[in-house]
Amino acid sequence: MSTQYECLKSADLYAEAFGVAPTEKLPGKEVWPRQQGLFIRKAFVPEQPSAESGAASGAESPAEPSAEPASPLVLELAQGQFGLVPTWVKSASDAKLRSTKLAVTRFETMSTSTNSREAWLKGQRCIIPMQAFLEDDWRSGKGVPTRIARVDGKPMGVAGLWERWTKDGEEITSFTLLTVNANSHALMNRYGQNGNEKRMPAILNEGAWSAWLTAPLDKAREFMRAYPANLLLANPVQKK
Repeated sequence: MSTQYECLKSADLYAEAFGVAPTEKLPGKEVWPRQQGLFIRKAFVPEQPSAESGAASGAESPAEPSAEPASPLVLELAQGQFGLVPTWVKSASDAKLRSTKLAVTRFETMSTSTNSREAWLKGQRCIIPMQAFLEDDWRSGKGVPTRIARVDGKPMGVAGLWERWTKDGEEITSFTLLTVNANSHALMNRYGQNGNEKRMPAILNEGAWSAWLTAPLDKAREFMRAYPANLLLANPVQKK
């Protein structure tokens, strides 16, 4: 599975396709591990002091919690390092070394791996907007870089997880994209070296973007499906 992809072609596509305002400064066209990329998540609210800590400090708390209607889903476009940084990593330098191996995560192990389990259990799911991703075609015996995009040219939203690492005043926001098996996929089974399992990004259907971010844990796995081959287009990358 390749770890290189293209960002959206223009800033207005973030609002047009995903309903989020673009950041003031967009990353470069292509993103690799350790580089900064953009992802969409539920609006992040820092953890607040618990009721117990408030009582200990003498703060008043209501006798009975008031029933409030569920808040509408608010999405935000966040920027972070491509390559997950688990909370247990001890230093920023160690985080950068690990990130190249944690740019992609198998969805089958996202809930059990020590690298992604915490982000999964906390519901820190995200959508990674991309115009296309790159894979090597090895059918000729030599890796041929190939650009894979939607047939209609519209942006893709790939399922992912995000994490926030802090230590000694340093902070790193990071993300990883999730992959699914593609051994029987009519298009993606061509890519990746022979003998290895074929994988592809977990591309979400347009109507499922909000549902992926809000679904209960026991339902979230249902979104991990291979995207239809007839909706994807593959072209060898032209060398300049």
